[in-house]
Amino acid sequence: MEQTDKPVIYLDHAATSWPKPASVLAAMEHSMREEAANPGRGGHRMAVSAGRVLVRTRMLLGRLFGVPNPSDIVFMPNTTAALNQAIKGLLRPGDHVISTMTEHNSVRRPLEYMRRECGVQVDYVPADEAGRIDLDGLSALCRANTRLIVCNHSSNLLGSILPVADIAEIARSRGALLLVDAAQSAGVLDIDVGRLGIDLLAFPGHKGLLGPQGTGGLYIHPSIDLLPLIHGGTGSQSEEADQPSVRPDRYEAGTPNTVGIAGLGAGVRHVLAEGPSVIGRREWELTQELMGHLSAVEGLSLLGPKPGEPRTGIVSFTLQGIDSAEIAFRLDREYGIAVRAGYHCTPLAHRAAKTIDGGAVRSSVGFDTTGTETEALAQAVREIARSVSR
Repeated sequence: MEQTDKPVIYLDHAATSWPKPASVLAAMEHSMREEAANPGRGGHRMAVSAGRVLVRTRMLLGRLFGVPNPSDIVFMPNTTAALNQAIKGLLRPGDHVISTMTEHNSVRRPLEYMRRECGVQVDYVPADEAGRIDLDGLSALCRANTRLIVCNHSSNLLGSILPVADIAEIARSRGALLLVDAAQSAGVLDIDVGRLGIDLLAFPGHKGLLGPQGTGGLYIHPSIDLLPLIHGGTGSQSEEADQPSVRPDRYEAGTPNTVGIAGLGAGVRHVLAEGPSVIGRREWELTQELMGHLSAVEGLSLLGPKPGEPRTGIVSFTLQGIDSAEIAFRLDREYGIAVRAGYHCTPLAHRAAKTIDGGAVRSSVGFDTTGTETEALAQAVREIARSVSR
């Protein structure tokens, strides 16, 4: 089967947003050409200028997430690294942690490692097919030694949105901390860590924040001290043998991705100018149109919340009689449409959705997706479905 020469219709924003705003590319080029020295490691003008890139981006992220002190935001290469730092830096033998069945492996695998190697106790709250969890069931799982509740803000398979503020209230009432995985919500849902009661927030730079890959971060409440996973040079307190206690240096050993962080800053500026709620509403409207088109396809089943209900820009589906991987392959080769198929690194969510046997096709819209593009996906799926039924 030959690959189509049609322009790419990119509907895989849940993995990485693309294309990036022109301002992101310009910021990265400027950084590489003019200020790509080592920030915090020298007093010359280029090093100082590079340091300002980090400070400016940190301040922008503070505005976006309602963080009073930007130094409480530390840069990480991705959400996975941020989640590992939070989970492994906080939990100790004998601690109990509660998570949900809608989590990505970036949460589940560190938790299972801590269970297996460090004597941490782990429970997962069941979810229904739409990705909803029972808050009373969550509360009932809490114990005297419950140290942490960790959950995603939005499922990367179902697009469902968890009630973070309600979960935070349960955590506070039981003396536990709340870690939120904002991989699918940062930039498309309003997030104020104080208002929502979030103690730790892991986020990517390369998805809804429109920055490049290799960027992300972790917000750490000022009352929390995590043991750093990486030790090394920070450019501060260099005479000491121990890792610095000051933030953000404590968690940012080694040379940072200055060029990438410059691009992330430009992406965050774009999001702030538009407004996360405006972007989220636009994506929701696109998903509603897409779900309406797809629901008319014979043999197709939509996953996640029903039409009209809150969700992020993810629409996953299965098609009777054809494997999800084949659908994605044909969409790419025959129609030039980029989606993702399989298990999406979230097998527990597939168990909840009853799609563990074959996975699903996941389409996901972004800040610049058009109705024409979602209609093209729906038409392509209709044609694939007809070819299978013949």
